[in-house]
Amino acid sequence: MTKKVKELALHEKDTGSSEVQVVQLTNKIENLSKHIKKSKKDKHSSVGLLKAVNRRKKLLDYLKKTKIDSYKNVIEKLNLRK
Repeated sequence: MTKKVKELALHEKDTGSSEVQVVQLTNKIENLSKHIKKSKKDKHSSVGLLKAVNRRKKLLDYLKKTKIDSYKNVIEKLNLRK
């Protein structure tokens, strides 16, 4: 587990909570963004990037509706704009 995942995990073996999923999607988005900057014609990766961004947005909306404190914590730790 990465440092950010450990900070936001609800317990030691947490892999499925919304907070952890947002962290993992953020890491995936960063990696795909770097790849797409190098390979501009890779359309399959750009589709995967859009899917990951949309999934993260849905998870953040869910957190905002249900656990506002957790939402604010995730936004702050990951330096996301909202």
